Amino acid sequence: MAHTLMIQGTTSDAGKSTIVTALCRWLYKQGYAVAPFKPQNMALNSAVTVDGGEIGRAQAVQAEACHLEPHTDMNPVLLKPHSDTGAQVIIHGQPVANMEAQFYHNYKQTAMDAVLQSHQRLEKQYQIVIVEGAGSPAEINLRDRDIANMGFAEVVDCPVIIVADIDRGGVFAHLVGTLDLLSESEQQRVQGFIINRFRGDIALLQSGLDWLEQRTNKPVLGVLPYLQGLHLEAEDAINTEQVTASENTLFKIIVPVMPRISNHTDFDPLRLHPQIDLQFIAPDAAIPNADLIILAGSKSVCADLQWLRDSGWETAINKHLRYGGKVIGICGGYQMLGEQINDPDGIEGKIISIQGLGLLACTTTLKASKQLRNVKGQLSWNKAVISGYEIHAGITEGQDLARPVCVLEQGNEGAISEDGQILGTYVHGLFEQTAACDALLTWAGLNNAVTPDYHAVRDKDIERLADMIEQNMDIDKLKSLLNISE
Repeated sequence: MAHTLMIQGTTSDAGKSTIVTALCRWLYKQGYAVAPFKPQNMALNSAVTVDGGEIGRAQAVQAEACHLEPHTDMNPVLLKPHSDTGAQVIIHGQPVANMEAQFYHNYKQTAMDAVLQSHQRLEKQYQIVIVEGAGSPAEINLRDRDIANMGFAEVVDCPVIIVADIDRGGVFAHLVGTLDLLSESEQQRVQGFIINRFRGDIALLQSGLDWLEQRTNKPVLGVLPYLQGLHLEAEDAINTEQVTASENTLFKIIVPVMPRISNHTDFDPLRLHPQIDLQFIAPDAAIPNADLIILAGSKSVCADLQWLRDSGWETAINKHLRYGGKVIGICGGYQMLGEQINDPDGIEGKIISIQGLGLLACTTTLKASKQLRNVKGQLSWNKAVISGYEIHAGITEGQDLARPVCVLEQGNEGAISEDGQILGTYVHGLFEQTAACDALLTWAGLNNAVTPDYHAVRDKDIERLADMIEQNMDIDKLKSLLNISE
């Protein structure tokens, strides 16, 4: 019989994704067949699954922690916001509609059916399912028809652990307040707490832990340390922490943070690269000089292109090119580099057509059907092996596609400008392969590029998380919750 355990948090970014990843790898190392699960995710960082769908990036990382290929059942409902009140709704990996928040609220029963179908399939395939909640279970306005937190836990009758981030301050108020706002049955479902990101002498925390256990009659199952330098791909928020490199070797890359920027995890290998100073440039911030400008993906390409133009980026990019700099566009950023973007059916918003930056001789038309595929191939100019994935709703055509960036198993892909300064591609993950990253950085002007093995770095940090569980959790109580033994 499969066993399900759910990790909920007092706030967004309390550490739910990290702890689920940690538990998944720890359980895998104990010899269990374990899978991650998130009923509903709202994020613009996504991944393509082995069954040809789309799920949140965090669940793909959790699958890797389990040594599994990502599958749509691991995140059956994905919401990709395209405005402050609306989002594309993706069910079992495929987009079904763009919905405003109120309409989606009425759609939740249909979404819950999809959630329960996926969970049942996972329970049949794996011994343990580790579930990640979303945001906080104590959001009063979202409790009606909840499918992401206690609404799901109550239906499937699984135990819950609540995690809070002590690094933010107010950890005891977060935990007690969250518990107090739950119903009586939900409170009984909570089997304990985890305090995350603690630094200092734990002896100084002990009186607070004793008070918390007496006040709530719930055990503290673990106090997890703040892990310096931990790299785990972000669920949605942009990670601006960088590796310190020698000032003499810094190659400067800048990425504008557009309002609907997506899949910015593409740049994690560059952010961690010891020869690179990568900066995400916030809205209204000054645009610094750089060696390379990269335009990221976007959930609202036309609107974000207009934002770039209004924010002065078009002028800055043209100046950058006049001085010999290089530009890369990925996915939506690739579309922006062309001459025109057309959205005749209003798939991504109210802008039906917009003039592109005119840096590549190509035009994009957005279509309702989305390209979702994992890809393999080579860079066109030096045959460096690449692998990655495509997630886009556009079809791009034009003469610069005769100079492709990649030669994939499915055919040529991407475009390079006639003067060789500008490169556009739909392939996410190009910087994750060492040789391909070296080649791209050399093209961009970095001499003697030596790229670390990104996959090894990522896996090493997942191992650190598993060790953290072993050393800082009450393992006996954890095993009891999961009904497992030695």
